[in-house]
Amino acid sequence: MVNKNVTVLDYGSGNLRSAERALARVGANVTVTSDYEAALEADGLVVPGVGAFAACMGGLKAVHGDRIVARRLSAGRPVLGICVGMQILFETGVEHGVTTEGCGEWPGTVERLEAPVLPHMGWNTVKAPAETVLFAGLDADTRFYFVHSYGVRSWELQAGPGFTDPLVTWAEHGVPFVAAVENGPLMATQFHPEKSGDAGAQLLANWLGTLA
Repeated sequence: MVNKNVTVLDYGSGNLRSAERALARVGANVTVTSDYEAALEADGLVVPGVGAFAACMGGLKAVHGDRIVARRLSAGRPVLGICVGMQILFETGVEHGVTTEGCGEWPGTVERLEAPVLPHMGWNTVKAPAETVLFAGLDADTRFYFVHSYGVRSWELQAGPGFTDPLVTWAEHGVPFVAAVENGPLMATQFHPEKSGDAGAQLLANWLGTLA
């Protein structure tokens, strides 16, 4: 496979170096930057994220990351969101009674999980659909590393006639929540593939394989 050029978007949030190392491990040429043109032109864009939804959206908008994501997707160019980098792709996030507008690429609300122990921290299995590309080659009992207290608890987007429904992967911690989405050029994981060992490496390699 020819090495693909991947930009990890630096907007002040996320495990940038961990993501860089994990992507390089599976053969990507990786650049970590907030540069607008570099993020637009890369074969693939990774949007990481840790911390609060509102803070991540503020940082993303400061480097015009919301516009970068929208422009890439309008041109069919791949984007991968990780953790809060996945959450901010939805319409809204609600934390401590405060509602923050997200990128709005998918309908839905990021909200606090209902679980006896939060944050959800550690290894968990996921339930991926049979047609998955991201989880290809991985067993059903494969575990991925999660660190979060908030998530998307219902999937609201329904594709219309002539469109393919997104592939939604689920996990459970107290309640079911969205663990990953595959929606054409836009894909995302709630867990951290860069912290998920060989399983995460396989997933990132699968994603690289989708890049044109």
